[in-house]
Formats: sequence, structure tokens, C-alpha cells
Amino acid sequence: MPNSMPLRLVLASASPARRKLLQAGGIEPDVLVSGVDESQVVSERAEDLCLELARLKAQAVLDRLRPTPDARTLVLGCDSVLGFDGEILGKPADAADATRRLRRMRGRSGVLHTGHCLIDVTSASRAEAVASTVVHFGDISDDEIDAYVATGEPLAVAGSFTIDGLGGAFLNGIEGDPGTVVGLSLPLLRRLLSELGLRITDLWTKVAPGGQSVEPLG
Repeated sequence: MPNSMPLRLVLASASPARRKLLQAGGIEPDVLVSGVDESQVVSERAEDLCLELARLKAQAVLDRLRPTPDARTLVLGCDSVLGFDGEILGKPADAADATRRLRRMRGRSGVLHTGHCLIDVTSASRAEAVASTVVHFGDISDDEIDAYVATGEPLAVAGSFTIDGLGGAFLNGIEGDPGTVVGLSLPLLRRLLSELGLRITDLWTKVAPGGQSVEPLG
């Protein structure tokens, strides 16, 4: 049964791509950046690393959060890494690092893993999981790589590429949920909400004509 109290989702991420993905799915999140130092966490498995970072981000925001009495608050932490050729690749260190990576990855495939940790502040319960999508990279030329790195886009994203920006032109295809590559899987979020006894439709919002108000759906 749906909960009578309105739901509030707090996204523990500075990623505009994650926020836009939620908005496109009918969810208007509040955003509170976690401030977690990702370099302090190490793991031999990409799936374990991204999930641990997602947990830390969600918990860091939870510790600073002031729940509102008129809404049931949820915190969502996410983190993405690329598993490629036995390595775990997060954001590149600099332009030279991004260039080296893209030259190695061209014409090959990797797996983009995104960890999700969803915490219900009201009940202190949580649900978490990792979504994984295979990414097939195109045979990108050196000139294309140099031009792409010069835009700065690959410096800000896990694996040094995106699917929802300029980098999308350099991918031959994917196997799995494209949202995972963006940094947040809506199908997985739906399942995590279900584990907490909630529906994703309870988070949907709609903007009235003229954009003057937002009201809950469902």
C-alpha cells in the first residue's frame, strides 16, 4: 500500500547527469553533495568499490541531513566505475590520463558498474545493489580522442567517457541499461524502492501548465 506521507528524495551526488536522469523519469530530487574523498577507498573488485562508495556518500549526507516532519525522506548515493582489462577506472587524473585510457579502450569493451545505496531516513532501513552494463567502444582516431579530451568532458566522468554527451558518438553500443552508464539506473531504483515497501510512482511529480507549481502524482 502506498505511504500516506509525501516522499522526498535527496540525491547525494554533484552529478548533473544523475539529476537530469531522475528529472526525465518524473522525479525532482533535492541535491546534497556528500564530499566523500573517493581516493581513500580501494578494492580489487569494481562492483565492491562502487557499492562501498555509494554507501559512504549516502551515509555522509544522512549524517548532515535535517529531515522534514511533513515528508518521508530518502537518501540515494550512487557511484560509477569502469571495469576494463582487469583494471578499475574512475575519473582520470588529468588530460594525459584520459587520452591514454581512450586509446587503450578504442575498439574494445568494458563494463560500467554503478553502485546504488538507498536509505529510508524515517525507518533507518536501506536497500542497495549494483547495476552493470557492457560498453562497446568505437575505433576512435587519435584526432578524435584529442578533440574529445580538449572539451574537458572525459575528465569529469568515470572511465573517461559518457553516453549522454559528446562521448556518445564514440560508442558502438551497449548491453544493458543506458542509465547505468549515465550513473543511475531507474529500473534498479524502482526495485530498491520496492524492497523498502515503496513505489517509484510515489516519487513522480508533474509541473502544471506554465510551470508555476509542482504537485505529487499517484
